[in-house]
Amino acid sequence: KWRVRKEAMMGLAQLYKKYCLHAEAGKDAAEKVSWIKDKLLHIYYQNSIDDKLLVEKIFAQYLVPHNLETEERMKCLYYLYASLDPNAVKALNEMWKCQNMLRSHVRELLDLHKQPTSEANSAAMFGKLMTIANPGKAQDFVKKFNQVLGDDEKLRSQLELLISPTCSCKQADVCVREIARKLANPKQPTNPFLEMVKFLLERIAPVHIDSEAISALVKLMNKSIEGTADDEEEGVSPDTAIRAGLELLKVLSFTHPTSFHSAETYESLLQCLRMEDDKVAEAAIQIFRNTGHKIETDLPQIRSTLIPILHQKAKRGTPHQAKQAVHCIHAIFSNKEVQLAQIFEPLSRSLNADVPEQLITPLVSLGHISMLAPDQFASPMKSVVANFIVKDLLMNDRSTGEKNGKLWSPDEEVSPEVLAKVQAIKLLVRWLLGMKNNQSKSANSTLRLLSAMLVSEGDLTEQKRISKSDMSRLRLAAGSAIMKLAQEPCYHEIITPEQFQLCALVINDECYQVRQIFAQKLHKALVKLLLPLEYMAIFALCAKDPVKERRAHARQCLLKNISIRREYIKQNPMANEKLLSLLPEYVVPYMIHLLAHDPDFTKPQDVDQLRDVKECLWFMLEVLMTKNENNSHAFMKKMAENIKLTRDAQSPDEPKANEKLYTVCDVALCVINSKSASCNADSPKDPVLPTKFFTQPEKDFCNDRNYVSEETRVLLLTGKPKPTGVLGTVNKPLSATGRRPYIRTTGSETGSNISVNSELSSPAGNRSREQSSDISETGVSENDENPVRIISVTPAKTEPVKNKEINSDQATQGNSTERGKKRTATASGTENIHQKPEEKNVDETGPSLAAKTRRGHPPKPEPQGTTAKNEETNKPPVRGRKRAAVSQESPGNLEAGNAKAPKQQDTAKKPAAAQRQIDLQR
Repeated sequence: KWRVRKEAMMGLAQLYKKYCLHAEAGKDAAEKVSWIKDKLLHIYYQNSIDDKLLVEKIFAQYLVPHNLETEERMKCLYYLYASLDPNAVKALNEMWKCQNMLRSHVRELLDLHKQPTSEANSAAMFGKLMTIANPGKAQDFVKKFNQVLGDDEKLRSQLELLISPTCSCKQADVCVREIARKLANPKQPTNPFLEMVKFLLERIAPVHIDSEAISALVKLMNKSIEGTADDEEEGVSPDTAIRAGLELLKVLSFTHPTSFHSAETYESLLQCLRMEDDKVAEAAIQIFRNTGHKIETDLPQIRSTLIPILHQKAKRGTPHQAKQAVHCIHAIFSNKEVQLAQIFEPLSRSLNADVPEQLITPLVSLGHISMLAPDQFASPMKSVVANFIVKDLLMNDRSTGEKNGKLWSPDEEVSPEVLAKVQAIKLLVRWLLGMKNNQSKSANSTLRLLSAMLVSEGDLTEQKRISKSDMSRLRLAAGSAIMKLAQEPCYHEIITPEQFQLCALVINDECYQVRQIFAQKLHKALVKLLLPLEYMAIFALCAKDPVKERRAHARQCLLKNISIRREYIKQNPMANEKLLSLLPEYVVPYMIHLLAHDPDFTKPQDVDQLRDVKECLWFMLEVLMTKNENNSHAFMKKMAENIKLTRDAQSPDEPKANEKLYTVCDVALCVINSKSASCNADSPKDPVLPTKFFTQPEKDFCNDRNYVSEETRVLLLTGKPKPTGVLGTVNKPLSATGRRPYIRTTGSETGSNISVNSELSSPAGNRSREQSSDISETGVSENDENPVRIISVTPAKTEPVKNKEINSDQATQGNSTERGKKRTATASGTENIHQKPEEKNVDETGPSLAAKTRRGHPPKPEPQGTTAKNEETNKPPVRGRKRAAVSQESPGNLEAGNAKAPKQQDTAKKPAAAQRQIDLQR
């Protein structure tokens, strides 16, 4: 309960202030309660606004008391920030970000008060008030406060001074008291309206940070650099204090940029730029970028010292330093064209693909320069792209990757050539984003190149010289690049449905880290409303993910995205004109079309495949149907019915494609009808279907056929639970049939990526989303050759890219993997380990399932010789669009857990590969 949490938090805050800040019982007692600060800040992750506001109050009064003198207050903040855990740091940064956003909303509200009264102005003001206010009674108080502001010009001027960038902490204190005095009512001792206003003012007032405070922070950091600070006494090392101090200043440079403008502060930052610590130098450049807009005019001495350092970082610094240096030059210098040309020309002339380790920083700098100054550099960059980036770098494999069977490697183990190729892909995207037009058709050829990279699973040259982990990196880069281009309207229009589907299938990649990072990028772009609505449909495919953690993350992403879109429509009256791109329910037709073209969905009457389709549909519909706002259930049902009156625009004359589309519609209707009693009401409006995916309804066309039989409907809704969760092939020709499954796990899996080297693959030799042996509840390494037990895993608030490199002896392998069927878990190293006592072994039905035929294939005999490390039968998986022949390299390199049976009909299937190649020229 909120009241219990509130009292507990206040009690902990008082303990922290007494024993840590005031050190009333000595150092030992302070260390025993030092965990309190992290726990209190973690509460900021709660969804309740009351929790967030209480954390802000506790921070201002107990963790870093705002009534302390500036030096003491900043020392308290400096060492607090250096000793927080990463999640607490994120919470604190988010708190400052929210407060800064609130300040900007109040500033915009005051600007609206200066404009003449009109209907549009009133609507904008109402939207702004709803943004500022918290739900409930506070909205009435904010409206009342807004009326008072409109009537009292002096009150408005006090508020403007309070949110002014130059307002000091002392001035802010005076302003808050003055405004509170004007609003106080002597006849009303307890005034909830006044309390709400005071709390709003405290949130937007600079109670901690002003120019004097920033100067004090810089002095503290200088002492740490010189070694004269009390770092060790405060329980942190000097290096930690310096790095944390720079990170703190970097965060504050976003929220309080004006407070940094002094020669003393910039001199200290220049000193940081010369330090060997790359992170410190990078943070210092970013602070200059955020705050240095007046350096050129007001501080010429700083300017003359800064320019050569930025040039050096752009040419020979780390990739992050190069990016920040280019952006810094573009942001703070008036002659930026000259400055950028002095970097661009020597770098573009010195590119050499034979020395990839020296390519990464130049490629980063060139990409950002062409994005920031397209008029000046787009044309010269075109020849660099054609002659070097594509022809020389991307289309050549100079080195041979390490054949260790892993699907993912740490950054430091990735070959320089692959890192250079990843940066080359990013350069292509930045170059196109700078141009913002497709007059030269460069975007079409770039999209075809990225699609080819996905189809070939990352091995664009198909020479089989590249390692699996490097291929994973390149698949992720290609999928992310298509998604990035889709954020620009002129490029979104030319992305074909086939290219969109290839991009979507990256979220079902066989590599755990690829799925994880891609999902995070997708969510980040969707939540900022940067991506078209159709990209939200990609999350429906996450129902197939074998790892519970990934499915839970995808569901949270959907909840957040749908909530943000609905809130945006409420707060922006003008949004009603763009409902087709904003209303979450409009994701349904995109999802139906995407699932109809899922390469796993090959037989419209196959009950197992239909069950997979139903799971994906319900994964999205469950979140959409939580509420029936504006009769949305009927609206979604109407959309599915209307799709049955159209044809698939991707292949309008292909009967099977249309049959699959109508079948998915019927499954969707089946789900909606079974889950909602109100879906049979009249739809509030006639939905509009996207013409890119569906043809216009034909006159006199009636489609009243039921594509899902009554018996199948009953099986889908009430039948036996499906034995497996299927996750099939990803970057493959979209017409190819059959994908090897993963097995969905149910415990607190931590994401594991077990790939296998063997001959069994889809007929076209394409990569499968391979079946993991029963992954342990406590987690098994997915990206290594042999899965072993992981004792325990504690879920963290953040989701760092997991890279679990664990080795053990390969366990004896059991029955062969079958597509769409759960494999018997007889292998001692791959069965569920660390199960809870009451849990049964997953594979009670193993023998009977093993006897069944695989989808679309004749029965397969039992493999001969299932001893551990069978070097004869387990060979590298056949991947890629054209590579039907089995590679003989690295026999016996078994990747963990997703063990696949040897392929027996390889030669008979080779001709099928050519028929399943995607037409990239569409």
